[in-house]
Amino acid sequence: MSSSVNTRKCEAAAPERSVAADDAPSALTGPMTVFFAAAVGVIVMNLFAAQPLTGPISRSLHLAPGLTGLAATLPQLGYAAGLVLLVPLCDLVENRRLIVCVLGCCAACLATAALAHSGTVFLLASFLAGATSSVIQMLVPMAASMAPAHHRGRAVGNVMSGLMLGILLSRPAASLVTGLAGWRSFYLIAALVDAILLVVLQARLPMRKPAVETTYPALLGSLVTLLRVEPVLQQNALSASLVMGAFSAFWTAIGLRLGQPPFGFGMNDLALFALAGAGGVVVTPFAGRAGDRGIGRQVLFAGHVTMLAAWLVIGAAGAGWLGFSPGAHRAVAICLLAAGAIALDAGVVTDQTLGRRAINLLSASARGRLNGLFVGAFFVGGALGAMLAGLAWTSAGWPGVCAIGFGFTGLAFVLRRVGPQTRDDVRL
Repeated sequence: MSSSVNTRKCEAAAPERSVAADDAPSALTGPMTVFFAAAVGVIVMNLFAAQPLTGPISRSLHLAPGLTGLAATLPQLGYAAGLVLLVPLCDLVENRRLIVCVLGCCAACLATAALAHSGTVFLLASFLAGATSSVIQMLVPMAASMAPAHHRGRAVGNVMSGLMLGILLSRPAASLVTGLAGWRSFYLIAALVDAILLVVLQARLPMRKPAVETTYPALLGSLVTLLRVEPVLQQNALSASLVMGAFSAFWTAIGLRLGQPPFGFGMNDLALFALAGAGGVVVTPFAGRAGDRGIGRQVLFAGHVTMLAAWLVIGAAGAGWLGFSPGAHRAVAICLLAAGAIALDAGVVTDQTLGRRAINLLSASARGRLNGLFVGAFFVGGALGAMLAGLAWTSAGWPGVCAIGFGFTGLAFVLRRVGPQTRDDVRL
């Protein structure tokens, strides 16, 4: 399908009237790219950091046992709400003002959570902090709009490397700060950092006025239309959701496996393992450049094959697949699990970087909504992967988790091989 046809479909997805040119990029300098990557990496920690802190938080706030899990779940539910209700505003409201306002609300919510002495107040604040953390998906398309089209993949890849690094480092960082100064300190630091980012963004971001006028209800209604009419979005969002399911399955259950014999990891060991796994993000900028050079399909194929191989290695090291004995070769098994984690993460960020690049080359007038839909899809995939991994661990142990992860990855591989292919190499 040609670029012009896809663009017309996106522009027809909402009852809107063009009022200004929107896709004239400003220069995205190297330092500004690093700042964007650091900003999204810091903000995304808000969504995952609470997972290792549920125990201290629940004890401090005297949460009922049935509500303990909400401390970790509500930020992500809030984020999903923000993707639907806030991110589409990028196509309606001047972007710099929107980003600054939403990030300011995020900092206020984090500070409220840090100071809360009521479980209800904390849970509400954490939900709202998650919702306003969706500002990440306003920053990524802003960075894309500031880059020339022929370098847009590189820009998106560089920013996405910060995002993925933030996801992987959020749990060990939260555990470290909490161990040194308590869980409230982590939330206060997060609020302060967001406030500093707000000041810098206000000073450095260019104004970006959307090129359309419409109503907010019509904007939300157009989300369904965009998802229905845009095949580039459909294919990339589904693929990203599947690989995110595999990623989430691994990181949901790996702590449980490493806590068992023959590994016997404690919290500090798990934090170090998570740091090792973060090495996979180094491929992110290279994936973006591959898309810019017109070899995105080949690199995506290699990324999916790498993930499939990683699951075989992870299965061997953790479950004795391929005749390997983890008990007899503990050190080798740990190294293999770390290598598998790096390879798995590399494949995930390759898929997501190329997918995000593809949708950011669609209509500029719908960029906010397209990014919200794309991220929402792989967020759902991640939640499904975590849920299935928990069930698989309970019923079949580590072999069951590996089967879930291999299945998700295999489906993504098949989708890219037999699904509809765009002929424009600029978009994969």
